[in-house]
Amino acid sequence: MNSNTAYPSRLVALLIGCGFLLLLGGCQSKKVPPGIPVQVQQVVSGQTIEVLDTTQQPALIVRVRLIGIESPDLRQQPWGTAAKTRIEQLIGERRGQQLVLQSVFLEPDVQTKDSFGRWLAYVWHDGIMINEQLIKEGYVLATPRSPNNKYNERLTRAQEYARIMGYGIWNPEQPLRLTPAEFRRRNP
Repeated sequence: MNSNTAYPSRLVALLIGCGFLLLLGGCQSKKVPPGIPVQVQQVVSGQTIEVLDTTQQPALIVRVRLIGIESPDLRQQPWGTAAKTRIEQLIGERRGQQLVLQSVFLEPDVQTKDSFGRWLAYVWHDGIMINEQLIKEGYVLATPRSPNNKYNERLTRAQEYARIMGYGIWNPEQPLRLTPAEFRRRNP
């Protein structure tokens, strides 16, 4: 075989090999977080969403409280509204003037419901834990509550990061002066 015919056959083999690798890579599934897929219907606050529970017949809308966080009260301005809006941004998509909320995965921990009957979950969207992201960006406080402690260390690290960076409620020029619990006690 002369060098003029060897070059095209190597090129063809290389292109076929690259095509195969691209095809193989395209078939790899995105890592899906563990949990229950649900469609978000509404963001209620910076720590609560409403989702469609299709396991019930007929399907029901249920409230989900994000585990490990405490959001400023909606009356605690500007932080309460900012936390709620940030969840909408993280799990929503703007189509013109309309906000379309996406599907998320709910990952329960040991305790699955709170005293108000809300589901308790870590909420995942596009591989991001929304609970952690809200803490990391300074929208909410990390609030460990036993027995749901699967990600306590991770959430605590996210809060330290936000605090050191001075993000959101940790901004030294406009800090959150009362925890949400203190605010609610003073403003029933």
